[in-house]
Amino acid sequence: MGKSPDGKSPEDDSPEVSRNPTEDDRPSIGRALQEARVAANLTVDEVSAATRVRVPIVHAIEQDDFSPSGGDVYARGHIRMLAHQVGLDPDPLVERYDAQHGGRPAPTLAAPLFEAERIRPERRRPNWTAAMVAAIVAVAGFAGFTLIGGGDDAGKTKPVAEGPTPEDTNTATTVPSKPAGEPDPSESAIAAAPRDKVTVKLSARDDKSWISAKAHNGKLLFDGLLLKGQSKTFQDDDQIDLILGNAGAIDLFVNGKKVEDEFESGQVERLSYTQGDPEVG
Repeated sequence: MGKSPDGKSPEDDSPEVSRNPTEDDRPSIGRALQEARVAANLTVDEVSAATRVRVPIVHAIEQDDFSPSGGDVYARGHIRMLAHQVGLDPDPLVERYDAQHGGRPAPTLAAPLFEAERIRPERRRPNWTAAMVAAIVAVAGFAGFTLIGGGDDAGKTKPVAEGPTPEDTNTATTVPSKPAGEPDPSESAIAAAPRDKVTVKLSARDDKSWISAKAHNGKLLFDGLLLKGQSKTFQDDDQIDLILGNAGAIDLFVNGKKVEDEFESGQVERLSYTQGDPEVG
């Protein structure tokens, strides 16, 4: 093809092909949450009161600053709660967050049973038969010794070694009561939680709940849904931090004791427990 007087070919003068909008043209995570909140006619204070996410954190997230959340796990939880409150689907926002922050953190599977449940040595029962035989032999020996010891007294009536007297027999055959402090075999294994650790058990009673659990060093123990009827048990040497997305659906046991706080359905709770609890953190 020929060139124009300025040396350019006709293709050079053709208009540029317009680009299709890409995903980068979408508003940021914080901007999307802010626009949805405004569209829902909600204030930051109202969103904070409904989700239990503090006002400064809500403001920071709407500016795409996730550092006040305290880590990826908490940031993902905050995004989910805020999105639910303003009427957005949280999954695409969380996926974008993961893509921008190195991917979703891999959850660490919690031990299916804590130490006291996994290793329960069989208790040795007292051998009462052997104890009874030993007691009877001791009583018979004492009676025989008395008979032999009185042989020098010719004028005295010698006792007959007929075995233990009814009173002695009664003493020897009495079975002592169950040793103090020995747990009833029917008690739940959670009651045997070791005292040198903090043990937390979560059970979804009548609905599912999103939960997050972290150890004292910040290690993620679990992050996901606990479905109705499911249970998770977590254990750490010092402290376990929890976030319950639907606290009213959860039965909570700490160090072998049930936490009786009346959480409401849909309520978000942040809790921390250490040795010697239950005490809401």
